[in-house]
Amino acid sequence: MFDHVGFPVRDLAVSRTFYVTALAPLGIGVVVDQPEVVAFGKAGRAQFWLGGRGAAPSGVHLAFSAANRAEVRAFYDAAIAADGKDNGAPGLRPQYHPNYYGAFVLDPDGHNVEAVCRNPED
Repeated sequence: MFDHVGFPVRDLAVSRTFYVTALAPLGIGVVVDQPEVVAFGKAGRAQFWLGGRGAAPSGVHLAFSAANRAEVRAFYDAAIAADGKDNGAPGLRPQYHPNYYGAFVLDPDGHNVEAVCRNPED
């Protein structure tokens, strides 16, 4: 449904560092890197934008697709290592979908960031 999403953050450098580390296991990397904006994506397509100007919104939930459950676990470990705060360890969430396997971490602005795989275990 969405082509891309973007919002401001309190500290662009801190958020950039967090997302570079947290999203690497999902194959998502920096596509645009400028003093006031950084964008992440795959295959050169910028889909997730962060800006350094303005007040950070509250209550944002971002869910990134993972190819398998191992990627979900790697995302969680990387995000925690990048100073993310646990908001739900990797595991099944059958209340959403029988194979819904996700992990949740709070980013530097307190946003709920998730990696999710909807496939059964390999």
